[in-house]
Amino acid sequence: MTVLAPLRRHWFLAAVGGTAAIFLADAAWVPAKAEVAQHLLERAWLRTLEGEADAKPWPWADTRAVAVLEVPRLGIKEVVLEGSSGRNLAFGPTLVNNNAIEQAGDRVLSGHRDTHFSFLKDLEPGDLLRLRTSVGIQDYRVKWLETVDSTQEQLVIDDSMARLTLLTCYPFDSPVAGGPLRRVVTALPEL
Repeated sequence: MTVLAPLRRHWFLAAVGGTAAIFLADAAWVPAKAEVAQHLLERAWLRTLEGEADAKPWPWADTRAVAVLEVPRLGIKEVVLEGSSGRNLAFGPTLVNNNAIEQAGDRVLSGHRDTHFSFLKDLEPGDLLRLRTSVGIQDYRVKWLETVDSTQEQLVIDDSMARLTLLTCYPFDSPVAGGPLRRVVTALPEL
């Protein structure tokens, strides 16, 4: 055994350790970004409630906070963003339909299964969902939880009915994102 063999092994272990650290940092980045974004969004939401029109969470944002979704039984509180783009979904749940969330009707919210909407796996029929908008608070009760194949069924948005629909990818523990299955939670307003 030469003197160089232990040195090569040391460099090899350092390279493996460095690669592992990069993968770990990459895996932690999305949840960390989502958590920091929720704090900035919360501040923007408070400015919205104080009357600031189009309060942006950060100067270059092309979205705004339009509501807060709460699930009291689970201790969940998520700021909802306007515009259901992939970029916005990285920061929080989004409003899918383009009508103003302050208007009554069919409200559809979408979120990632591994961050903001991971709690959907714990919802049960009868759970209370609370949606706070700039004009008031509406409580909903979960009525249906179903899993649908997005290649076989289309989501129908019907503004003639009042309901809240939460939508995320499924299954929750899948190692691969973007499959065709969706978890759909339908809640109807409390009277």
